[in-house]
Amino acid sequence: MTYLYLMQDQKPLNETIILNHVHHLRQLKQAGKLVLCGPFSDHPGGLVVIHASSKEEALQIAKSDPFIRDQYKTFDLYTLDVADENNDFGLR
Repeated sequence: MTYLYLMQDQKPLNETIILNHVHHLRQLKQAGKLVLCGPFSDHPGGLVVIHASSKEEALQIAKSDPFIRDQYKTFDLYTLDVADENNDFGLR
């Protein structure tokens, strides 16, 4: 399943927390869990899209993100029904 967590800024970031977050993302990528991620240019926060076997696993991944774990950001977790060529963009 594909999940995404939307993050909302809570306090200013610093270099250390950013590096810890990047390390977390690299680990997710190496594990085949990370689909895409990035900050918003027009809104305070960002998103991370992941593959997980369950919502519980996705929740654990989000809560282990240093941005969230160390309370620099809050988050909302959503299940994404991917629409693409494989399912005729959601028709199947």
